[in-house]
Amino acid sequence: MCGILGLYAPYNVYDELLFGMNTLQHRGQDNAGMVIWGETLYLKKGKGLANVIFQDETSVEGKMGLGHIRYATQGDTSLENAQPFAVNKPFGLAMIHNGNVTNFEELRKFLSVSHGRVIRSSNDIELILQAFTLFLERSTSLGPDALFAAVEQTQALVQGAFATIALLAGRGILAFNDPYGIRPLCLGKKQNEKGETSYMFTSETTTLDYLGYEKVRHLDGGEAVYIDEARQIHSSRGFLRKRKSFCVFEYIYFAREDTVFFDRLVATEREAMGRTLAKHFRSAQLNPDIVIDVPSSSYFCAKGIADELGVPYERGLIKNNYIGRSFISPQQSLREQIVKQKLNVIRSYVEGKKVAVVDDSIVRGTTSKHIVKLLKQGGAREVYFVSASPPLKFPCVYGIDLSRKAEIIASSHSQEAIRRFIGAEALIYPTLEDLRAQFSPDEHCDACFSGVYPTQVNDELFLQMEREKSYAGR
Repeated sequence: MCGILGLYAPYNVYDELLFGMNTLQHRGQDNAGMVIWGETLYLKKGKGLANVIFQDETSVEGKMGLGHIRYATQGDTSLENAQPFAVNKPFGLAMIHNGNVTNFEELRKFLSVSHGRVIRSSNDIELILQAFTLFLERSTSLGPDALFAAVEQTQALVQGAFATIALLAGRGILAFNDPYGIRPLCLGKKQNEKGETSYMFTSETTTLDYLGYEKVRHLDGGEAVYIDEARQIHSSRGFLRKRKSFCVFEYIYFAREDTVFFDRLVATEREAMGRTLAKHFRSAQLNPDIVIDVPSSSYFCAKGIADELGVPYERGLIKNNYIGRSFISPQQSLREQIVKQKLNVIRSYVEGKKVAVVDDSIVRGTTSKHIVKLLKQGGAREVYFVSASPPLKFPCVYGIDLSRKAEIIASSHSQEAIRRFIGAEALIYPTLEDLRAQFSPDEHCDACFSGVYPTQVNDELFLQMEREKSYAGR
């Protein structure tokens, strides 16, 4: 999962681009990069956070640019694999994406062996970029029709999830989605006092809010939108559009609570999840004294439970905001270290009480186990651990770090076994049916819970992804 941003404005976009990248920092902390077109193509990328990497670029100027916040799922975290990627032929072109290519090896062979393309990294955006330029070079023009034709051919060749933005030096900004629309991509605009329009493509509407843009719409599966050199919109919808399969985990964990996807506010959806979970407390005859959340993605779910049960909500755990998100850290040892440094218990709130603690999910179980231990050390009499999502059981092939089934505890352990492992007096999950009542499987991908993938997958793909993650974790 990554954060992507594209800007085209009548003024220098550097400041807005960097600020926008900061609003997407929760989506990844491995690498950050930007490319800006002025008189030349400026490209810089580095390891870590955007505001650390980009401190001394006051002289950079250009009216179109791309920004990328990376959380590595394909390839390691080296700078070689950081985005954006750029080529000079058939003209200056840079590209970023969010997602994961599932026919990576097949596509690499097609491009390198059959068409002589040199693939230098293990990042799948290079494959998308090379495929797109291969098809574009066959055109006799570089207008919207030629670009859309190259997009359609790219969508037919590349499999998996890919929300993509491309900068065409001196010509415009192009954005396109995979046919299923698995990853988020929205378009926004604003006008200045002169009546000139600026455009933005971004992963989350939060970025639009901070920078004063108005949401135009989310891109559909298979859609492409091109903003030309005159900042005019050209749109072509649904080249190879398939059944809508938007990632449900965006609502559960990845997106910020103030983001809106397809007119659904993430905060409202998480609160509704909590209200649904309250019924499982009643059926299990559990009566917590307080409900607390694991900061910061679980607040609204915890609030929904507390309101529905008529139980006080408290801030029983405090997060160190200068520690990263443990789920998106690349190695297990680093994840465990982050968890230990990230949370502290407010003893006076939990001591002697039956505490329901809500987290967005349980993946490996080690974080949950540590949280239960913290609460009991803080004096909690009983701990009822609550997952906002159903049991995660299946690998994600679309860009979430759930590629190794052996690391997903619910894939091999019963709910009771997980409860014993984490040390809680009770463990509460919503059912898959609960989730699907809120997020229709006809419009969402819930493969990590159900094992039903919108695209074709096979055992070799899972083995390949496990080998990739094993190598990257060395």
